[in-house]
Amino acid sequence: MTFKDKTVVFDSPKIMGILNVTPDSFSDGGQFNELDAALRHTQNMLEHGATFIDVGGESTRPGATPVSLSQELDRVIPVIAAIASRFDVIISIDTSKAEVMKEAVSNGAGLINDVRALREPNALQTAAELAIKHNIPSCIMHMQGKPETMQIAPKYDSVVDTITGFFSEQIARLTDAGFHYKQIMLDPGFGFGKTLDHNFEMLKHFVHFTQFDLPVLAGLSRKSMIGKLLSREVNDRLAGDITVNTIAALAGASVLRVHDVKEAMDVAQIIRKLNQIN
Repeated sequence: MTFKDKTVVFDSPKIMGILNVTPDSFSDGGQFNELDAALRHTQNMLEHGATFIDVGGESTRPGATPVSLSQELDRVIPVIAAIASRFDVIISIDTSKAEVMKEAVSNGAGLINDVRALREPNALQTAAELAIKHNIPSCIMHMQGKPETMQIAPKYDSVVDTITGFFSEQIARLTDAGFHYKQIMLDPGFGFGKTLDHNFEMLKHFVHFTQFDLPVLAGLSRKSMIGKLLSREVNDRLAGDITVNTIAALAGASVLRVHDVKEAMDVAQIIRKLNQIN
């Protein structure tokens, strides 16, 4: 898959390092608000093997409230521009706002990562234009409800079937808008409108999400599904993270979106070795 001018071959899992420039993200809120801290963290993640740096300026944790367009632009654009000028990396913009997508790509982003699956005003049209003109893929995620309310008693007849059907619908929607098929990535949305059991059902049957022959992102890092099951606080979930990332990678995850890049790279290297053996 090509991201603007960089090509990635998903022959083994690639690592997406999380860079939240927010005051209220559930795990690292407030740690990387300053540009120097964000750049140091980026360099650290790249040294440990990250292929993508995912920059987000609006928390989407359960119960989070939206931020204004100007706030989000002020948070993410200087960081994206600074990373693009200093490092050879694919920058992902974690946003649902059309104007943020456009400005992020203008300043160096090569991937749109949208938890709302391009359903906000003008998001689909803008992302399609960026895909056509600049070869910018988009990652679409499944979420039941909105961040403010998504964890209030989510229900499914079958969470795996629902997500699979959602992917089919969204792939058609994006290609109808002008995307090439291979400009689409998929994210089943662990923790976004799902109970503990829903999340583990998704993980057990993760291979179902790979049926579209498109890269599938697994965003499991430090999620509450690990904390609740193991009774671990958010910064004490590394062993659980390694476990769930390994399970997802064995089931075909193309991208592991993580806070702990070094450990996720160990997972990816082991999976790569296994893939080389007949």
